[in-house]
Formats: sequence, C-alpha cells, structure tokens
Amino acid sequence: MAVDEQVIADRYALYNGDCCEVLQSIPDKSVDLSIYSPPFAADGGGCLYHYSSSERDISNARTRDEFFEHYAYVVEELARLTKPGRFSAVHCMDIPRKGEGGLLDFPGEIIRLHEERGWYFWARHFVWKEPLAVRNRTMARGLAHRQIVEDSSLCDVASADCLLLFRRHGDNAVPIEHATGLLHYAGERLMPEELLKYRGWAGSQIENRFSHWIWRQYASSFWDDIRIERTLPYKVAKDEGDERHMHPLQLDVIERIVTLRSNPGETVLSPFAGVGSEVYQAVVMGRRGVGIELKPTYFRQACRNLENATTGGTEEATLFTDTPQAIEPTA
Repeated sequence: MAVDEQVIADRYALYNGDCCEVLQSIPDKSVDLSIYSPPFAADGGGCLYHYSSSERDISNARTRDEFFEHYAYVVEELARLTKPGRFSAVHCMDIPRKGEGGLLDFPGEIIRLHEERGWYFWARHFVWKEPLAVRNRTMARGLAHRQIVEDSSLCDVASADCLLLFRRHGDNAVPIEHATGLLHYAGERLMPEELLKYRGWAGSQIENRFSHWIWRQYASSFWDDIRIERTLPYKVAKDEGDERHMHPLQLDVIERIVTLRSNPGETVLSPFAGVGSEVYQAVVMGRRGVGIELKPTYFRQACRNLENATTGGTEEATLFTDTPQAIEPTA
C-alpha cells in the first residue's frame, strides 16, 4: 500500500495517499458503510473544483470521460470491500452548465455508474439550502433579487444537495438494530417537549413517541433543517491557492446516515476523507473509522480532528456516551 503518512489508532485509521491504491489493501466484504463526497465533474471537462496540483487527484481529470473512468474504479472497489446488503452514501449536486446556463444531472450519472457496478440505487435525500445564503456565498447573478426585477427568465434555483444511498447486492447478515429506538436528533428542528420522556423507551416501540418523531424526520426525502455550519474545522487546512468553496460535509448529515445504516462497533469508510468529517462522526458514535485523503494539509487537519474525537475535546465526543438507561413503561 503506497501512503505518504498514516495514523492508526484503536478506533480509527487515516491514510495520506491515493484512494485508488489504498482501497486495494482493504479486504473483501470488510466495510459496513461508506460515506463521502467525490469531486464534482464539470461541464466541458475536468471538475468543478480543483483540490491540489497532484496528477493523482481525480479533480484534475482532463475530461468528463476521464473523470468517470477513474471514479468507476473507486465505485468498483467499494462494491468489493462492502459487506452484502450494506450501504454506500454519496454526497453530490447538480452541476451548472457552461454557456447558456442550466444544469447537468450529475446525481443521475452517479446512479447509473453504481447500478452498472454491483449496487442497487436505494434512496435519495435532498439537503435544503437557503437561497439568500447561497447567493451570498456564490454571488450567482441568477439568485439575486435584481434578476427578478430585470428578467426572471434568467433566475436560478438554489439547488438542494443530494445524498444518494446505494445498497450492495446480497442479504444483510447482521441486522442494524435500535432496541430502544433512536436516541439523538441531528437537526435544527426542536422536538415537542412532551415527547422527551419517551427517550430510551423500553416497552413496545409502537409507543416510543420520541424515536417515532425522529424517524419521521430521518425517513423524509427532504432534509430541511440540517445545520449547515455544523462542520469540523477546515479553514486552517487550506493552502493559499485553494478553491474558496471548500466546505466539509455537515455533521448532521453524517450522523443521520451512520445512525440508520450501521451498528456501533462497525467499520465506516471515507475514500475522499478531506478533513475527516465522516470518520470523525463515526468514531464519536462508537464506530470504527477509516479515512483516505490525498492532500497532506487536509490529512493533517483530519488527524487533529480525530484526536479531538477520541480525547473528549469536542461536544460531540461526549454526546453519544450519554446513552440513557431504558425507560420502563408505566401503567
């Protein structure tokens, strides 16, 4: 396995190297869940953002065909090392077209790629983004109120992010169980106070109104209360020439997927780990994490973030140790 640096601890492993090489060293059917955000293939060739100057960086693909050729290898390797009946979650978005505008269906291309390589397309969640916030971040003319006034035929839409779920062919051998329901809610929406007493309900789960409320939010195809700024530190990991867009996947999104699609103690993998968000959230939730990151500055920030996860240096590091004792139903 060709890596420049690595950190291997009791509950996680981080590798600074090319994921196409590191993935080869992971045994068949050994990963329970993968979650990641790949580089986004741009219209006309290459990728929407470039993360480094390395020729190994998939974001430096010269054409869309070249991008999908390399990405297909990652998808095939993930299929090989994922246990039957388990999941891979891919964060992506529609891509702006060049020229006259409009969008490319990048999520659709990812779906077709997976279906050709051993995966079932299982579900899609949309992550809502507030239009003015998107306008202020991207300076997109089509999201300005001025465009409504002048010519609304050129108005844009603040597209939602997508989280695509793919299930590996085969039967799941180990059920993902929640014996006393769901215990934590990852989102901005406040649960009705009268439901708090049901947390950890040990009786019939039909009566567990705390968990049922959370399940209704998680089972929705549209996640409209993700805390967009609930992310790991990342700005110190950026080099001078980095794209200004760089923003880790929100911890709320990761927490929901890890909760629903894995058991405590299982292995969660991120082949494009960035500053370690997916591995971090998996570890604080009692899973084992594996992350692969090509860029050294991102890798070193991931190491710092994971050290915080295991030493109690953040609020999240203690949240999931607060598991309530089962609440017995009263007559």
